[in-house]
Amino acid sequence: MIVRRFLLWARTAPAEARAQGAAALAGAYLRSAMSPEDRREAETALIALVDDPSPLVRRALAEELAAAPQAPRNLVLGLIAEQSDVAALLLAQSPVLTEADLVDAAAIGDDLAQRAIAQRPWLSPGICAALAEVGCEEALVALLANPTAEIPDFSLERIFEREGEAGAVREAMLVRDDLPAGLRQAIAAKVSDALAAFVAGCGWLTEERSARLARESTERVAVALAAGSEASDAPAIVDCLRENGRLTPGVILRSLLSGEPALAESAFAALSDLPLQRVRALLWDRRGAGLKALYRKATMPEALLPAFAAAVAALKEVAPGHRGAGGIDRDLLAQVLIACEGLEGPGVNALMALLRRLDAEAARDEARALADSLADDAALALLVEADPNFLIELDLGDLRDAA
Repeated sequence: MIVRRFLLWARTAPAEARAQGAAALAGAYLRSAMSPEDRREAETALIALVDDPSPLVRRALAEELAAAPQAPRNLVLGLIAEQSDVAALLLAQSPVLTEADLVDAAAIGDDLAQRAIAQRPWLSPGICAALAEVGCEEALVALLANPTAEIPDFSLERIFEREGEAGAVREAMLVRDDLPAGLRQAIAAKVSDALAAFVAGCGWLTEERSARLARESTERVAVALAAGSEASDAPAIVDCLRENGRLTPGVILRSLLSGEPALAESAFAALSDLPLQRVRALLWDRRGAGLKALYRKATMPEALLPAFAAAVAALKEVAPGHRGAGGIDRDLLAQVLIACEGLEGPGVNALMALLRRLDAEAARDEARALADSLADDAALALLVEADPNFLIELDLGDLRDAA
């Protein structure tokens, strides 16, 4: 009887009072002991309130029912079909909504609704795939920032395909630990291209100079990614470089000169169409004949063969555990420069120019690291000068942490 009186009262009550009454009725439905008949009447009344002329009533219902697992399903479905600010309250957390409900809501919802879905905890791969296909930029950023969302690799690729030009999307993708190495490489390439276009457009550098800087930046990232990831990631990075026309002899040589041959091995495997194990056997053949055969099967430029041969020969003398210190290894590069200085013929000038640029790059990296170390030493000296007991306290702190 009380529900019927509420419905009669709601016919003439002002909007704010109806909203308060609707919230009270929803709370009673969720938390009070009702007879089966009263419960049915209360559910009927709540569903009817979805058609109330005031949005205040629907919002009050949504706020009360948003997190309730026992909320009537038809009532929740009715509310998510309303205006976005009401629907978003339920889309963001209601446990009543199924994957199919959320996929449908993402397809027809506006930016606010899509963003609310993207922020839900423990999003399934199906919902993530739907958002990747239709989500707006803000929703995609929210999805990528959701640590519990199970985003399939193909959905990450689709997000990059659709919104890769958006800096916020790229930044959110790069933060994810589960981003495939090939896709990370593609993002790095796009960022490099965007910066090069900006610099050239401002007239700060020529287009040719900007293009070279972008290419070299992409190469550095590719080598670093291949070195710092799982062994199975290097082929994906090579595929990405190849698809974008960036798998050049320069990036392969850079891989060797960095003491990080994973990318070079995968690149030779892709270009020669040979299994990776066979490529490794040829590349690291002690006699050196394997490299020449592999190099020519991969149709690499003949003018660069001496540089590759010298780099591989130098790497063979380096213990595997000491490879890959990061960046160009100047000791390796010095041996390659010595081997190539007396060469003559077409392409030699371009080769020497490439090697000199790599040497200059390595010198800058070393200088930057040394400058940082010197600055750290200076900062420590200032701390000690200001507080002579600083080092003693620091050592005692380390001992306590160790204990």
